[in-house]
Amino acid sequence: MTNQINHGAKILVIDDDKPIADMLGEYCRRLGHQVDVAYNGHDAFNFFQQKYYNLLIVDLVMPDIDGIKLLEKVKAFDRNIVVVLISGYGTIELAVEAIKKGAYDFIPKPLQLKPLEIIINRALERHSLLKKISLFRGLTLALLISVPFWLILGIVLAYLIFGV
Repeated sequence: MTNQINHGAKILVIDDDKPIADMLGEYCRRLGHQVDVAYNGHDAFNFFQQKYYNLLIVDLVMPDIDGIKLLEKVKAFDRNIVVVLISGYGTIELAVEAIKKGAYDFIPKPLQLKPLEIIINRALERHSLLKKISLFRGLTLALLISVPFWLILGIVLAYLIFGV
């Protein structure tokens, strides 16, 4: 069952194995999301720079840019992007490295669809929370900047109006 808050999220699937990439893309569409599919890291990064995505699902082993390098590139571009790495060559060491570099999760192949749906929903919830935190940080900064301005303006107006 898809989470209605995250329904219609924008997802970019990246895998050099075309049948797997297409299957993942179609699965995410059936979950109600808008999906683009890229078959290599260079195309994926171009998509990423041109469009806004809530989630990237990235294969770890690709011939041009591996998943860890792509993760680093997109995180440098947008630190709040949520990335899930997938791989048929998963080891605990790779999973730990991926998480340390900012991946939300690491899923071994062959993919099991029900757990994948849960991970996608949780990743999208994380993206939503990160977006809200950024908004609140911005509002807090705006308040911190504007409060002294309004205090000074109030003092100036009090002086002009009341001669205090």
